[in-house]
Amino acid sequence: MISYIIKRLLWAIPALLGVSILVFSMVHMVPGDPALVMLGEHANKESVDTLREQMGLNKPLWEQYYLFISNAIQGDFGLSLASGEPVIDEFMERFPATVELALFAMIFSIIIGLFAGIISAVKRYSIFDYTAMSTALAGVSMPVFWLGLMLIYFFSVELAWLPVSGRLGYEFDIDEVTGLFLIDSLLMNDTQAFWDAVKHLILPSIALGTIPMAIIARMTRASMIEVMKEEYIRTAHAKGCTKMQVIMIHALKNALLPILTVIGLMLGTLFAGAVLTEMTFSWPGIGKWLINAVNQRDFPIIQSTTLIIASMFVLVNLIVDLLYALVNPRIRLS
Repeated sequence: MISYIIKRLLWAIPALLGVSILVFSMVHMVPGDPALVMLGEHANKESVDTLREQMGLNKPLWEQYYLFISNAIQGDFGLSLASGEPVIDEFMERFPATVELALFAMIFSIIIGLFAGIISAVKRYSIFDYTAMSTALAGVSMPVFWLGLMLIYFFSVELAWLPVSGRLGYEFDIDEVTGLFLIDSLLMNDTQAFWDAVKHLILPSIALGTIPMAIIARMTRASMIEVMKEEYIRTAHAKGCTKMQVIMIHALKNALLPILTVIGLMLGTLFAGAVLTEMTFSWPGIGKWLINAVNQRDFPIIQSTTLIIASMFVLVNLIVDLLYALVNPRIRLS
């Protein structure tokens, strides 16, 4: 197991280097000079050249990349061109908001997706099955930003049940210990702030989690139907196991491997989809911050954030692979 983990981590190095080179190249192909964006289009050439020299933008591209990657290995992701603050500090300030949103969306998608997929597999070709799979197909097809706007219109504007944007109402003030408002409000024993944070999470989590929920539901149904045909399921029925025991213990456990793969991939997708969701709901996470960085041509933020998210994606895939052996002992990682 240890050798497998080491091997996977070593394979991750060229993957992350490839991501960093690709992002670095694409960022520098974007039209626009960061110095000119910061000073304004009416700035004189001397001021622009001076600022470019201060920011290191006058150096050859290979030298800029070498400085970036060598510093990143040491945990130094440079300074934001716009604010002058360390990129890692600004990232860590906003990252908890994105994590909270992504985890809440993931919990929503897993619970609803598994439930819908299991019931659809057990009651195949029933009204519930057709309804659930049609809903799943619609969920995959709907753009995140459109769904977000529709949710805001119905539940915030028309019904006034849920807040439109933000993470917490202005009337609440909590100490940010972890940066996760649900946990911080509980640490302060402020139940009102906790439920207000939950209300703010509901709409963006539904918008972000709808596509993963639909994919998980369809994968669960397909995997469960395949497993339900196996001989050991008939044996479990013959031994007198209840229908619930057969479904939850024998069938679901053996159907989990492809579902785990999808969940692992979807977790990485949630961070990517969070960009549109955060812009729609004015959520103060890394997605909204990254969009602003693109508009300002803030190269260090774009490069560093992409590299960090790619590293997380690799780590999540490794954890999913390790869970395979836990879920199904017949699998041996080597």
